[in-house]
Amino acid sequence: MLTRRSFLIASGLTALASTRVFGANETLRIGVIGAGHRMKGLLDAADRVAPYQIVAVCDVYGPNRDAVLQRSDGLATTHLDYREVLEKDVDAVIIATPDHWHVRMAVDALAAGKDVYLEKPVTHTVEEGATLTRAVRSSKQILQCGMQQRSWSHFRDAVDLIQGGSLGRVVQVRTFWWQNYQRNWRTKPIDQQALDWKLWLGAAPDQPFSEEKFNHWRWFWNFGGGAMTDLFTHWIDVVHWAMKSDEPRQAQMLADKYIFEQWDCPDTIQAAFRYPGFDVVYEGMMNSSIDDGGIEFRGTEATLKIDRGGFAVYRERVEEEKNPALTARSVLDGTISHMENFFECIKTRKEPNAPVETGVAAARAGHLGNLAYHRGGQWASTAKA
Repeated sequence: MLTRRSFLIASGLTALASTRVFGANETLRIGVIGAGHRMKGLLDAADRVAPYQIVAVCDVYGPNRDAVLQRSDGLATTHLDYREVLEKDVDAVIIATPDHWHVRMAVDALAAGKDVYLEKPVTHTVEEGATLTRAVRSSKQILQCGMQQRSWSHFRDAVDLIQGGSLGRVVQVRTFWWQNYQRNWRTKPIDQQALDWKLWLGAAPDQPFSEEKFNHWRWFWNFGGGAMTDLFTHWIDVVHWAMKSDEPRQAQMLADKYIFEQWDCPDTIQAAFRYPGFDVVYEGMMNSSIDDGGIEFRGTEATLKIDRGGFAVYRERVEEEKNPALTARSVLDGTISHMENFFECIKTRKEPNAPVETGVAAARAGHLGNLAYHRGGQWASTAKA
């Protein structure tokens, strides 16, 4: 019988196990590539982990560069071209640019002998997955994908429960994520004189500057993949991990632009994926934030509901089925633990918690959902069962 005591004995809660792993004389030298909002969060996490020094920062927008320069106490060099960062004496680079730059920058960083923390989704197309995987596995470098649930204590414990059979046979997984982009987001006007728009576009088709695209690039096909690669990617990675299966055979997607007609990507989505022996569904919209995001693993013996705050397990066929038989809460942001794991792997050369194959598989699932959307709602693998 699943109880809190048996769970603690079987797996052990790891939430309190996080400690600093480096001494003051083991300062890591870091290069920053892409210095926007997400990078700030990653550096905030790094501040909690171990001593590090920002040696160089690259961003095509001046105010972003200046913010990281200030953070480095004026010691970092500043660059427009990311390749100049790779020429510096750095142990690793952290990449948090728009998606269409990810693989190119990561491959070049690996070739330059740098370890890499690469934000999700790690690819912008299905085809890029093989390129990135080959670059990592043909090098001696560490690459940590930005799938921080892999290091988040309660997610790790939940996966142990699922793989240990505590839920019985799991045949359906529900994922969801609602956000509200209609709220008045505080964004400063973009100083076009301080932005190299052509360089920001990179290999994307040439097009006039657009503040909407610069601020909300995830919702334009040239630069991102919408909710399927920004949000769903996180949850499907947890599903792949827990279910030990990462290749969907079919995908269906019903989606539209009901509110944000200025975007390329749909703002309202219902999607379904068929894996060998189980199905995964996703739903979300970008103009309602009630309930936020989470995952439900539904098994024959119990259901596990999990989000970034914690999880709860509900047993079948008991009088107290409306009350959880087991709950766990997280005491530490998983991004901190994930960055700690990356820094530790730089030192030990061990495989990180989120190796390249996991990031590629999670991104691929989102890409396949988008592919179904573009094909009238349906995609099916041509591989033989």
